[in-house]
This record gives sequence, structure tokens and C-alpha cells, in this order.
Amino acid sequence: MDRYLHSQHRGRTRAWAEHTAWGAVALLAGRDADWLGATQRSRLRQSLRAISDVDDLVPRMRDRARVCTFEAHRAALPRLRDLIVVSNTSSLGITEAIDGSVDGYLAAGDLDRVVVMLGLRADPGGAVTLRVTSFDFARARELVTTPVTAALDAATSTDPRMRGIGNRALHKLLKAYR
Repeated sequence: MDRYLHSQHRGRTRAWAEHTAWGAVALLAGRDADWLGATQRSRLRQSLRAISDVDDLVPRMRDRARVCTFEAHRAALPRLRDLIVVSNTSSLGITEAIDGSVDGYLAAGDLDRVVVMLGLRADPGGAVTLRVTSFDFARARELVTTPVTAALDAATSTDPRMRGIGNRALHKLLKAYR
């Protein structure tokens, strides 16, 4: 819940639809968002060029995935890591967590099966964070590995140091996009 609340802008910034948010990730990563129509892509490019403040970008991107947190038995963690796609935090200079936590993306259609199979228990303070998306997961898988997704994930972290790293990275990406 804290991650979600942190990703909310104090104003009335409307979140982009899931496929549009993933389109923004693609464009910021220098890729083509070919699932969007030409007009929608053009408008999204204009919107991204007009955004100068990370606090305006992050809330718009919040619907790219639904964040679910769980507790899991430590024996389930290696199996879970094999089922998810993890953002590339090393591209931001952040080393992978070794504290027994798991954070990654999962296709929405797989969530219930994974929860039952691994005995995950919903827990707002849990060490397992699954970012669940209904977007075409083959495309999402490619975009999750970009520094853009890593920066977005870091910018919504509950850890202030991670948020700072994510915000700085997003600022650089926005500046480079213009």
C-alpha cells in the first residue's frame, strides 16, 4: 500500500491506461510502441516531451502493473524467482537484494496459479512483491529489463535511497527524451 500511495501525485494526475504506460516505457527506452496507433503514439511522445518533473511522470505510470505483496516460505523463493521477470536494477547501480526478498513482474493470468502453487499469503508488509500486468507479457518481459522500468520501480520504493536513485534516473531519461 505504501508503494501505491507514494506513486500517487498530490494533484489529480490521471494515470495512463496499462498499454499506454507500457508504450511510454518503450518510448523512453528508445523502442517503438507498435501496439499503439500512430495518433496515440504521437500524443504520447508529445506528453513525454512536455513532462519535466518526475513527480508528473510516476503517477501516470502507476497502472502499468498492479502491485501485490505476499509472504512466502523461504523454500518457495527460488521457484518464484524462476517464474518472474526482474527489473534490471544493476543498470541503475543497485545490487540485487540478498535479504530474502523477491520483486518482479508476473502475467496477470498466472497470479492465482503461482499463489496456490507456492503457498503465498497476502501480506502488505511481505517480502515478496509481484507486479502483475495484463499487458502482452512477451512485450512486457522485454520492457521490464530496460533501465526505464528499473527506475520506475525504484522511484516507487518505500526505501528513500531507492526512490532518490529512481527519481534521478527518470529525470535523466526524461531530459534525454526531449
